[in-house]
Amino acid sequence: MIRRVLAVTVAASVLLVGGMVGRADALENERSAAIAQLEALNDRYHDATQRTDYLDAAVGRAEQDTAERAAVLALRPAFLAELQALTTALQGAEGRVDTATHRAAALSAQQTVVAEKENPDTVAAATATVHALAEKVGTEVASWQAAQSSGPGGPAWSSSGPDGYARVRAALDLVGGGGVGLYESSSCAGGNAPACANSNGYIKYRADIVNWSDGRLNWAMAHELAHIYQFRVWGALTSSGAYGALFGSDPEFLANCMAVVRGYPGSVSCDGEQQAWASGIWVGAVR
Repeated sequence: MIRRVLAVTVAASVLLVGGMVGRADALENERSAAIAQLEALNDRYHDATQRTDYLDAAVGRAEQDTAERAAVLALRPAFLAELQALTTALQGAEGRVDTATHRAAALSAQQTVVAEKENPDTVAAATATVHALAEKVGTEVASWQAAQSSGPGGPAWSSSGPDGYARVRAALDLVGGGGVGLYESSSCAGGNAPACANSNGYIKYRADIVNWSDGRLNWAMAHELAHIYQFRVWGALTSSGAYGALFGSDPEFLANCMAVVRGYPGSVSCDGEQQAWASGIWVGAVR
């Protein structure tokens, strides 16, 4: 009997322990599930925080971008006004001065402004550039007009008449001499030379050359214009060994070769090496 009671008691204890173990396992599972849920919630919170931070940053960037674009757009009307002023100046310079470089600079400034979306300083700088170009064109045109009205100490023309003068002027402009002073004179080499260049930057012509053919007149103006460019580098030119070796230190021969480079050969021939060297004088380079 006693053994039976003990057996029942032991069995009950085993069942109780088994129940406790089962309950502990269940609690552990619940705890693990709760931890997993907490971690998931924490991850969601972290993701939500990151999204909020990202959205805040995106909004900030958008606001900054909008402000920058507004600042750029606010400066464009001033740029367009300066561009219009330059366009007017360039139209007034047609046939008077060489504006190719100015036009290229204006186009570059315009492309810069079109491409700029963020930095208003870039637009402001381009506006200043175009304004300076317009002023420069105006100054060059004024110089050209002054050169047309009179030469050193007298009128631009006399016996050649306004039409004759206009023909010589057109030839000089054609070969690249826009803005270079021109006036009629019979003083070149005592009247023996049909034209000559002065180191002060102007060209004189004898009245009879207004009747020359276009080809001969264009060559003469290219030749005299070459002397103007020689005067600008005279010190370096006369001390150049290559100048002596290639041209015998003869400025007339060099001027002929410089005219060849410009496409006005006349009756003179220059070899490739001479032409290559002469081309440098047109851009102020003495090799």
